Amino acid sequence: MKLFSSFLLKLLGWNITNDISSEIKKAVIIVVPHTSFWDTPLGKIGFWHLGVDSKILIKKEAFIWPFRTLLQMLGGVPVNRNKSTRLTDVVTKMYNANDSLFITIAPEGTRAKVSEWRRGFYYIALAANVPIILGTLDYENKEGGMKKLFYPTGNFELDIIEIQSFYKGIKKKSS
Repeated sequence: MKLFSSFLLKLLGWNITNDISSEIKKAVIIVVPHTSFWDTPLGKIGFWHLGVDSKILIKKEAFIWPFRTLLQMLGGVPVNRNKSTRLTDVVTKMYNANDSLFITIAPEGTRAKVSEWRRGFYYIALAANVPIILGTLDYENKEGGMKKLFYPTGNFELDIIEIQSFYKGIKKKSS
């Protein structure tokens, strides 16, 4: 899959790189901006190219026939958003049960324009005691990848300023 994805990225003109140490075995990966349907397939191709097995949290309603098998093959993990279970606790248990685990989360929570990011990615990383990898897909320059490692301090208000400032200038996919 790595060879095919590398060929596909080259064909599409994309340069996807990993600036994170291979010693990192567990992390929450955020990719910003998330404004297009194409972010997920392009991101997955990028992860295959990098040799990173990343899981994606997806609403459980999407896991219907005929998409269930495809979503599972792509690393999809169904999330029950209606149940009173705490997603942070569920995902923290996943990190504790695995020697290596990368989960990708879109902090916007949707492809629509939002004024404020959801906080789940941050609190999952904090509870699981794993870093956050800041990932990008810059459509204007056709560059992306896993770019910076960030360790949450527990002060969300200060940390989110630093995280969001990293993404200044990254260009979303235009319509």
